[in-house]
Amino acid sequence: MKLFTFTAETGAQALAEAKRELGDEFSIIAQKKLSDGKYEVSVAISEEDLKQAKTKQQQEESKPKTNNIAERLERIAQKEIERKRIAQSMPTLPEDVSLQLSDAVRQISQIAGVESKAPAKSPYGTQKATPKEPEQAQSPKQIEFKKEDSKDSKPQNKKEAQSDDLRAIRGEIDRLNDKLKLIQNMFWEERGPKSDGLIIPHEFAEIYRITKASGMAKEHLEKIMQLTLELMPIKMRENSVLIKRYFREVLRKMVVARTENLSSNAKNIIMLVGPTGVGKTTTLAKLAARYSRLLNKNYKVGIITLDTYRIGAVDQLMFYAKKMKLSIDTVVDTEEFVNALDSLKYCDYILIDTVGSSQHDRAKLESLKSFVNADPNAKIDVSLVMSATTKYEDLKDIYHTFSMLGIDTLVFTKLDETHSYGNIFSLIYETKKPVSYFSIGQEVPNDLNVATSDFLIDCLLDGLIK
Repeated sequence: MKLFTFTAETGAQALAEAKRELGDEFSIIAQKKLSDGKYEVSVAISEEDLKQAKTKQQQEESKPKTNNIAERLERIAQKEIERKRIAQSMPTLPEDVSLQLSDAVRQISQIAGVESKAPAKSPYGTQKATPKEPEQAQSPKQIEFKKEDSKDSKPQNKKEAQSDDLRAIRGEIDRLNDKLKLIQNMFWEERGPKSDGLIIPHEFAEIYRITKASGMAKEHLEKIMQLTLELMPIKMRENSVLIKRYFREVLRKMVVARTENLSSNAKNIIMLVGPTGVGKTTTLAKLAARYSRLLNKNYKVGIITLDTYRIGAVDQLMFYAKKMKLSIDTVVDTEEFVNALDSLKYCDYILIDTVGSSQHDRAKLESLKSFVNADPNAKIDVSLVMSATTKYEDLKDIYHTFSMLGIDTLVFTKLDETHSYGNIFSLIYETKKPVSYFSIGQEVPNDLNVATSDFLIDCLLDGLIK
């Protein structure tokens, strides 16, 4: 083996210089940043590969310069064919793991809406023929080879030639980006999680780190990774963009979101419950403005508040109701509550604000339950409001305690105050309760989004974009 060191302003530039000098058949030994700010990459190459690289380099230099697109595409194709030949001649790595499709994974498969075929024995092992993938599942490399197969045909005009040239260059750039990501994850095999026979291959290192940092429960993350490993075709793993897109789709199918009930014939009574300080009153004001002002139809909205404990709570709601010209009633017991519901029966939406309660205060929860059951003729939709800044274990504790009220849907606030949304995902997946709204700021009425699975998964993988 021969060792070489390349230094450049960035790691990518140093790697590109190594590729120019040695071709593609070298192994990266180390990469580090020097005291002067430059990057140093150390690589190793066998004497035979080095000799071949030098021979090819001399042949290329001796060839006359040409801009013939067909020849350039042919060189790219030959290089890929040679690389595949070398890869096939290498011994197959042993099977490190056998992924078993458990009942939990089958449940995820059903939620994901994907038919699970025979599970892959190992992310590195030999694979049998996989089912036909849809066109959009093809990687850039596959698409490029379709062009390369027709290397004997010449472009009909200058525009087609330029288009083919750009596609070839773009394919090279995509492969280079993937190689850089593999370099970043080169020690993943040693650092990656290994539990219960599940090994996360380095191709999934980036998406695994993003999801783990999001605050998602460990057991949910491992189940999802297992599902993805079993269902994703091997060819799709060659491209990091396709991996993230596939993973995003699996997550999206596992989130239940409830659409708004805007039927003019239905009377909606919505009670917001939840811990102290999560933003129930502000969320209620946003909902009131949305129903009475922001939709295609201006619905009749009435407000009832049970929160007579907190200083300023009634005044805050009075201010919003006055601005929006809405009816508001303050009640202190179940009898007044039933009378208030009857007085607002002309409204399309009746919104009920409640006193904040710790999940450990059983007395307040029992009091809230008496209001929920006060009128047997009224169907009250109970929405549990929680903050996105709360860790998953506490969210789960809050949900299980408030579930005595008969929770119908979830509302999450303060999405603008965190960068981690895996806790929200885990609670929705664990409880199977639909989420109806996301509050993304303090501004009334604009900072309220109707919940969708796409929005939550985009926040989880890419961050909140208001």
